[in-house]
Parts: sequence; structure tokens; C-alpha cells
Amino acid sequence: MNRLAYTITAAIAVSLAGIPTIAAAAEINVYTTREPALIEPLLQAFTKSTGTKVNTIFLKDGLAERVAAEGASSPADILMAVDAGNLVDLVDKGVTQKVESPVLASAIPQQLRDADGHWFGLSMRARVLYAAKDLDLTAFNYEDLSDPKWKGKVCIRSGQHPYNTALIADYIAHYGAAETEKWLGGVRANLARKAGGGDRDAAKDILGGVCDIGIANSYYVGLMKSGKGGEDQVKWAEAIKVILPTFKNGGTQVNISGAAVAKHSPNKAEAVKLLEYLVSDEAQKIYAEANYEYPVKAGAAIDPIIASFGELKIDSKPLSEIVGNRKQASELVDKVGFDS
Repeated sequence: MNRLAYTITAAIAVSLAGIPTIAAAAEINVYTTREPALIEPLLQAFTKSTGTKVNTIFLKDGLAERVAAEGASSPADILMAVDAGNLVDLVDKGVTQKVESPVLASAIPQQLRDADGHWFGLSMRARVLYAAKDLDLTAFNYEDLSDPKWKGKVCIRSGQHPYNTALIADYIAHYGAAETEKWLGGVRANLARKAGGGDRDAAKDILGGVCDIGIANSYYVGLMKSGKGGEDQVKWAEAIKVILPTFKNGGTQVNISGAAVAKHSPNKAEAVKLLEYLVSDEAQKIYAEANYEYPVKAGAAIDPIIASFGELKIDSKPLSEIVGNRKQASELVDKVGFDS
């Protein structure tokens, strides 16, 4: 190379050195048991805000088994699931890792996240009372479900359904197994029909005069009233009013949709950023609008249908403690013949 060519080459190199390097856009992988359509608006908003692409892998079953089988080479960054029990199962199977984030700790109530930072609640649903619209009733305790005055007037789905085992597990946390067994037997004696069907069937049966009250999840009311479930379900919703029941020594029983960072996440920093975004005011509002769920962050916007139920005071028992009672709750369901 002659002297002139060398000088030009060196000059170009110096010039290029002053230009910032454009890094390839980051990508993270979310393994989820939630239908991707329910969380897609959130992930799209995150990508728009950060430039980080989010890939979703939907797994109806076997989330922990899939991640465990992939081992250290797993591309999973975030594991997302419905129900606190499923999140605890992920921890127990060793496929999550601890996250320390002041953002998550300040936004999420203590009882809705793992004490060791392995999982975090991102949205809530409450176990509420559906009551006939003309019923003279404005307040209710879960304990009242066993009151003989409701004999032949209660509708509820299977006691073995996770929504109900969670409620029964919470009852155990408050009163112990013996009192819970007595209560559960009383609830069974008050059933208007065999325990079964879905949560929305409680509203349908109240409209049909089968029962006066039922226990069901809060977000179904939004799905019915909005018309997303069809015209018939709008009529079911119009036949009921919603009361936020509480334990006499506590609050309203809730469950969560939440997430954890995978043990071998190749992009932990970005994964934590996504979790932190999901508890932002913007994301919590999207959660509320997408599936009529309660935001976990205090002060975040709530859908008007759900807000009409009144102020939600969540039960103080940690979800991790409640989840530990699931097996015993299931055994009590069988012991009292709840579903038979």
C-alpha cells in the first residue's frame, strides 16, 4: 500500500470510529400457558416502547416439564402462567430464578408475589358473589355460604376446580382444616343443584330461577356484560348483581396471572425489564381492558364494569401460604362428597 492509500484508509477508519455501532435488536422468549391473544397487546406495547421483540410459545400443558427438559440450553426467558399454584409449581420444579427489582417490589402487594423473588403476580381476578338482582343483599361473607338460610339456593362449579380449591385453601389458612370441613359440608347442603358447569352457569341459573346466589370469578361479568360471550350471556349478566365477599377476619379471595424469569434465561436483563413494564400504569391499564382483570398496582385504571363492584380489599393471606393448602382442600372436597 502506497503512502497516499494508507493515509486515506487511516482517515476513513478514524471517521468510522466516531459513528455509534447499531446493535441488533434484542429478542426475548415468553413461554406461556395463557392464550397469546390475551397478552399480545401488552407485548406489542413493550416492543414499541423498547424495541425488544417478544416471541411467545404457547403451551397448554407441561410448561415446567418442557423447560426442565431443555435444561441449560433452554431459550425461555419468561414463564407466564395463570393461578398462583402453577407459579409455585414452577419454583418447586427448579425452573425459575430469583429476581431483585425495586420496581416489582413497590408495585406488587407482598401477598401477591413470592417472598424470595421467584414469581410475581401481574393481574388479579376476585372470587365474588353473583346474586339475583332483586335480592335484598348488599354485603356477604364467605362463611355465610354454609348458613342454612341459603339451603337450596347456592350454585357453584366443581369443588375440585382450581378456582374453588383456591378458595377452600384460603378458608383453611383462616380457620384450619376441621372448621373448613364443617363449612364445606354446610355449603354442599345448600346447593341448588349438583356442583358443576362453569362460573358463568351460576349467572345463567340465577336467571333461570334455579338458585339465588353463586360463587364465580369477577372477570366473567365483564365478558358477559360486554357481549363478548354472545347475546344470551348479556341477559345472564343483567340478571345478577355482584358483591365482593370477604372473610370475616380478612378480605376478598383473589388469584393471579403472573410470571417468573426462567432459570437459564439467556436474556435476564431484558426479561426483568418486561416484567417491570407489565406493572407500569400503561400495561396495567391494558390488562384491565383486555380481559376485565384487576390490576395489581394500586391506583392503576380499572375497567368500568369491574370498578362498579366497589372497592376491592384483597385478603391478606399470602398466596404462597394458600397454595400450600391445595392438596388438603382437594381432599376435603372428596371427604364431604361436595361434587357427588
